[in-house]
Amino acid sequence: MKLTVNGSSKDVHSSSDTPLLWVLRDELAMTGTKFGCGMGLCGSCTVLADGAPIRSCSTALADVTGKKIITIEGLSPALAHPLQKAWIAENVPQCGYCQAGQIMSAAGLLLKNKKPTDADIDEAMNGNLCRCGTYQRIRRAIHRASGVILSEAKDLAAASGSFAVSAAQDDTEVAR
Repeated sequence: MKLTVNGSSKDVHSSSDTPLLWVLRDELAMTGTKFGCGMGLCGSCTVLADGAPIRSCSTALADVTGKKIITIEGLSPALAHPLQKAWIAENVPQCGYCQAGQIMSAAGLLLKNKKPTDADIDEAMNGNLCRCGTYQRIRRAIHRASGVILSEAKDLAAASGSFAVSAAQDDTEVAR
């Protein structure tokens, strides 16, 4: 079976009912995605499938066939993504175990909502548990990353006059 992970096509040999988490970790050696509860309740195993956050511990391989999977390793290997930079700047991690899932859920949110409110963040992050209780830092980091993303979009629009970027900004302005 073929699986697209972090922009690369991968041949996987697991059975179609194998949870995606174990395909990522055991077969593809991508260990950034963590096992937490095994029931899709804690969010540690969150990855993106076609831009939407999913719980990889409870999602069968067959359910992601044909979808583009992004893991924490694929977000930005150089830690250059605005979320990763914001996480560091806001000192979000304590023990760090939930952080890959937290960041991937936040990435899914920012893909669809470039300027989320606190309520938007709370809704999107609901179900991502942090044993260390860094929820306020997580919220600040998401707002920080949002500001960077919006600023970069404005700079790109000014430089290129891109209608698509301007339209995305207009959608964000309406969403307030």
